[in-house]
Amino acid sequence: MAQDFYSMLGVAKDADGPTIKSAYRKLAMKYHPDRNPGDAEAEAKFKEIGEAYEVLSNDQKRAAYDRFGHATFKNGGAGGMGGNPGGMGGGFGGGAQGFGAGAFSDIFDDIFGEFMGGQRGAGGQRRSPGRGADLKHEMTISLRDAFEGKKQTITVPSSEACEVCEGSGAEPGSGPTTCVTCGGVGRVRAQQGFFTVERTCPTCSGRGQVITDPCKACNGQGRVRKDRTLQIEIPAGVEDGTRIRLAGEGEAGVRGGPFGDLYLFVSVTDHELFERDGPELYCMAHVPMTTAALGGEIEAPVIDGGRVKLKIPPGSQSGKKFRLRGKGMTMLRRKGRGDMIVELHVETPVDLTPRQRELLQEFCREGGDDRCPESKNFFEKAKDFWATMKDPS
Repeated sequence: MAQDFYSMLGVAKDADGPTIKSAYRKLAMKYHPDRNPGDAEAEAKFKEIGEAYEVLSNDQKRAAYDRFGHATFKNGGAGGMGGNPGGMGGGFGGGAQGFGAGAFSDIFDDIFGEFMGGQRGAGGQRRSPGRGADLKHEMTISLRDAFEGKKQTITVPSSEACEVCEGSGAEPGSGPTTCVTCGGVGRVRAQQGFFTVERTCPTCSGRGQVITDPCKACNGQGRVRKDRTLQIEIPAGVEDGTRIRLAGEGEAGVRGGPFGDLYLFVSVTDHELFERDGPELYCMAHVPMTTAALGGEIEAPVIDGGRVKLKIPPGSQSGKKFRLRGKGMTMLRRKGRGDMIVELHVETPVDLTPRQRELLQEFCREGGDDRCPESKNFFEKAKDFWATMKDPS
């Protein structure tokens, strides 16, 4: 069995992103092939922790891993989610291949950039405008809504690009200027002993540009706080705990940066008649003792609002089940429906009238209790059990 990704990094399953990143950095420093030349075990360990970080640092992949385990990535590796895992090109000392570049590139500069000359990101360019934050919105729907699907309007506290400066962060008529500290490259270098250390420019935060005349409407951020109203559609067949990603519906980025995403977390409330298990529905039907004994017909409800007739055979017991094909839940993004299972619960009458008691007593005198084989079998087994027990005296 594959080792758990959380165990590989030495973090708890509820660890947040910074904790996971910090744990990975320490392990990557320890097992990096350049620090362990010729050590095959260290190289293998380096690949394993890279694969673990690739998954756990990505919200979507982490959610899939938490739900389905390693089977989610068995065909495509941690970089795939149904596709081919990304490589690291030529690698670093031959040991950084085997997992996606996305997991490593954003952290390599932090770990090794100070010691190996640093990087400026993809293609050596300065940092692009910051991506907007992802947003989370929780929704509660009924089981009927989950069956049919639902369209709903929601209001999300968010941020939008500033209309005054059109997201640039600069006052109208002005614009960003080249950072004089880094010359527009977003990085600064300093000599420390034998090493040349390269860091993110503290003046422009790696963007290569600064705003000398910030927009008064957004204080130079290029975005303003604003509630956003969205028309969303919950697909039919959605299950409790489902997470839906709406790309580009999160907060606006800083100074024209891309929008983040919006994640909808769906909760499905319990139903008074039906209990769900995936595409199947379970319904408990309470029937009178007389119907169960003599046989008869009952009507059972269906989630779509209809009803179905069930013939109850004479002598039916509690626990007897009827499977109704195609009467269960809608299947998510698939045609057809699951089944509904109706389970009988035979109810004993209460608050009997004198005449009803008299009739039941007459039934007993006529040997009615002998018509209950399971009850008779139970008490016979109990007598055999007591007979095998030693006298406590």
